[in-house]
Amino acid sequence: MNPTPILCLAVGDRGVLDAAAAALPGWTLCRAAGLAEARRALRVQPAPVGLLLFDADPRGEEALDAFLREHWYMLWIAVFHPPALHVPAWRALVHEHCWDFHTWPLDAARLHHTIGHAQGMAALRGAPSGGDGQCGSGTPEAADGPCCAPDAALTGRSAAIVRLRGQIGKVAGASAPVLIWGESGSGKELVAKAVHLHSPRAAGPFVPVNCGAMPASLIQSELFGYERGAFTGAAREKQGLIESAAGGSLFLDEIGDLPMELQANLLRFLQEKTICRVGATRSVEVDVRVIAASHVQLQQAVQRGAFREDLYYRLNVLALDVPPLRDRRDDVAALAGHFFQLYGAERAPRLRGFSSRAMQMLREHDWPGNVRELINRVRRAMVMAEGRLISAADLGLAEPAVQSDGAPLGDARSRAERDAIDASLLRAGRNMTVAARELGVSRMTLYRLLAKHGIAPPSRASQP
Repeated sequence: MNPTPILCLAVGDRGVLDAAAAALPGWTLCRAAGLAEARRALRVQPAPVGLLLFDADPRGEEALDAFLREHWYMLWIAVFHPPALHVPAWRALVHEHCWDFHTWPLDAARLHHTIGHAQGMAALRGAPSGGDGQCGSGTPEAADGPCCAPDAALTGRSAAIVRLRGQIGKVAGASAPVLIWGESGSGKELVAKAVHLHSPRAAGPFVPVNCGAMPASLIQSELFGYERGAFTGAAREKQGLIESAAGGSLFLDEIGDLPMELQANLLRFLQEKTICRVGATRSVEVDVRVIAASHVQLQQAVQRGAFREDLYYRLNVLALDVPPLRDRRDDVAALAGHFFQLYGAERAPRLRGFSSRAMQMLREHDWPGNVRELINRVRRAMVMAEGRLISAADLGLAEPAVQSDGAPLGDARSRAERDAIDASLLRAGRNMTVAARELGVSRMTLYRLLAKHGIAPPSRASQP
C-alpha cells in the first residue's frame, strides 16, 4: 500500500469514486464528494496529488476555479468524458490548473503511470506540511518551516535567526519588559508576537500600538482611556489600550516617537503597574507585559535628549536585536517560498514557483527594505508574472546587459539561454520532446544546446 495519500474529488455523482478506486488498487485514496468535503479532508490529511473526477459535463466552473487556486500547490489530474474537451471554460480550467488529464473509460495502466510520475514530481518539489497552515509545535525552534505564519520573520536556518529564536525562547518565559531593535521592515512586530505566543500570556490579548502614527494630542487618552465628561466630546467613559491588553501583552512600536510628557506617564505605569484615566480621581491596577520596539538606537536618543534615560533602562531589561535580511541571505529562499504560499490566492493561475535565476538574484540583493521589501516584490511578481515560473525581471531584480565585472552582452545571453533550457526541462518533467517543443527547436538541437552549456541530458527512462 502506497502511504502517500491521493485526494479523489468527485464533482457530481459520487459513484465515480468507486470507479477510480477500482482502477487504483494499492494506492491510499482519500475520497471527497464535493468541494466542502474536499476542504475538510485536506485540513485533516494534506495530499500532494489530487484526482478531479467528473461524471458528466463539467459545471460550477467558478467555484472549482476558486478551490484550485486555493490548493495551487497540489498536482491535479482531471478525469472527464471526451465531450468536455469542447467546453471552453473547462479547457481553460485544465490548461491553468491541471498537471495532466484522462478521459473515461479509464486506462488503469496509464493512470497508474501518471499518478506515480505526479507523486515523484511532488516529492522533488516539496509540498506544504499542512493544509491549514498550522504548525505542529509551539516552540520557537519549530518556526523554520514556511507554515508558521505568525513567525514568518523567523523562517530560516541562518545563524542569526537561529540565535534570535533561541533568545525568544528564553525571553518569552519571563515577565519583564522587552525592548526590540531592528531596521524598518525587518519584522519587529512579528518577533513581538512570537514572544507573546510563546509566553504564559499567550491566551491573553496582544495589543499593538504604533506610537509614531497617533497624533500627540490623542496618545494620552488612547493609551490610558478617559472618564465621561473628561473633555468636550467625552460622552461616555472609554477603556484605554493599556487596559484592553490586561492579562496579555502591550506592543509599543516605534517607542522612540512617544512625546516626552507621555514617557513620564508610561514610566510611572511600568513602576507601579497602575494607570489613571484622563479625568479620573483614582488609579486602576493593570496586569500587562510591555514589549517595545524601535528602528532607532534609543541609547543615542537618550544622549540627544529625545528619550528619557530612566524609561530606557526600565524598558531595556530584556533586549532583542532583529537581524536585517542582508545578514541572513541563506534564509531568503525559504522566506520567498513562505510568502509565495501565504499569498497563493493572489497569484497568476499558471504560476508554480521561482526560476533558478530568480532565486539567485533574490539571494544576491541587498534588501534595504528587509522582509517588507521581499513581501512586496514577491506579491507583485505573483500578480504580474506571465510564465509558469517567476523570473528575476518579474521581481524587479533583472541584471543589466553588461555586468559589473565586465562580462560582455554575449555572456549574459548565454546565461539567459541556459536558464531558459533549465526552466523548460523542469516544467516538462525532464521530457526532451516536450521541452524541445516548448522551446521551438528540434530534439537534436536541444541535445546540442545541452552539450554546449554542460547540462546533463535526462536519462532514457524519463523519455517517451
